[in-house]
Amino acid sequence: MIEEPTPMALCPMAETCKGMVEKPLAVLLLIILGFALIVVGVLIVVDPKILVWLAAGASMLMGVVVLMLAGFVRKVGERFRSAPSQASN
Repeated sequence: MIEEPTPMALCPMAETCKGMVEKPLAVLLLIILGFALIVVGVLIVVDPKILVWLAAGASMLMGVVVLMLAGFVRKVGERFRSAPSQASN
């Protein structure tokens, strides 16, 4: 008789999810994020002008993150180019 794999064994994110569930702080942060999103949604319904400010803030934040990512990729590229090639040995 062949045993079928459990659903968790089939999920590529199973180990990540297992680690997250075992940390109570991660679950608490998800709950706080959920409540924050609900509050933001209510504020947008009450005063739609807030949406413009949120979009501007999100755009600026994404710009900063992209610049940080570009710097990281540049540094990794420099390390890759300066590392001795393994193929020449």
